[in-house]
Amino acid sequence: MIKISIIIFFLLLKCLPAIAEIEIKFKIDDNIITNIDIINERKYLIFLRPNLNKLSENEIEKISIDTLIRDIIKKKEIDKVFTKQPSDNFIKEIKNNLYNYKKVKNESEFINLLKENNIKYDKIIEKIKYEALWNDLVYRKFNSLVKIDKRLLKDQLKTKLANNKQYEYNLSELLFEIGKKETLDKKYNKIKKYINLTDFKTAASKYSISGSNNKGGEIGWVKETLLSVNLSKILSKMKINQITDPIEYPNGYLILKLNDKKEMKQIKDINKELEELIKFEKNRQLNQFSLLYYKKLRQNTVINEN
Repeated sequence: MIKISIIIFFLLLKCLPAIAEIEIKFKIDDNIITNIDIINERKYLIFLRPNLNKLSENEIEKISIDTLIRDIIKKKEIDKVFTKQPSDNFIKEIKNNLYNYKKVKNESEFINLLKENNIKYDKIIEKIKYEALWNDLVYRKFNSLVKIDKRLLKDQLKTKLANNKQYEYNLSELLFEIGKKETLDKKYNKIKKYINLTDFKTAASKYSISGSNNKGGEIGWVKETLLSVNLSKILSKMKINQITDPIEYPNGYLILKLNDKKEMKQIKDINKELEELIKFEKNRQLNQFSLLYYKKLRQNTVINEN
């Protein structure tokens, strides 16, 4: 017995330095964030958003902390609503989207990729799961508040289609807020300077509050018929790789980057195009509700830094 106790004692001694290194950095209501959580979050974020590697260590750490705080706040709200585990189909869809995003063929390839990056499979699936559940929660909570004027949208669509040519724009976005001690010009010039020093993707990862920041602000191809008349006018005058001046938005200010442009194919079914426009407008409004909802939750959350 004495021999066994001595072995256990020395095993514990080996473990003590690792345990002693754990530090509580933040308290979010009843939850904590440790230095180990921040290190792991950094790995997850760089795996999902490789362009973050262009940032300094301090910048990546700040984004990691903000993401952890956001995840805790959202998870707390999600767990109030979703008391049951998501269906197998729900998880399967999440996994397939993740495999497509990382350009792997199957689960086995994805697990090997995670091992190469020293990332736990269950943890990353859990993170993506809660992102999807948040979107579901926002839809349930705010879908009835979405306002769609089909007649107005149809009239706008007819006006746009009356033009000889319509275009598709490949866009990236950066949605930013202004701090209490900042002005619009000061913040915009700061972001523009950072874009020139790095690139738009890196700037979006650092400054954007939009959900697209996990893709470096990339939106992809958007038809002109889905955009407002004002936005169409702005984009029609822009050159490839040019960025817009700040566009006032309900949740802040929007900067768009024009990545590419091409002429649209002729639209034959206006009703089908109208349904696409309605869906686009609905998603736009839900994204606004999502940002406002999270902002309210964060304001009501006690966050203490140790």
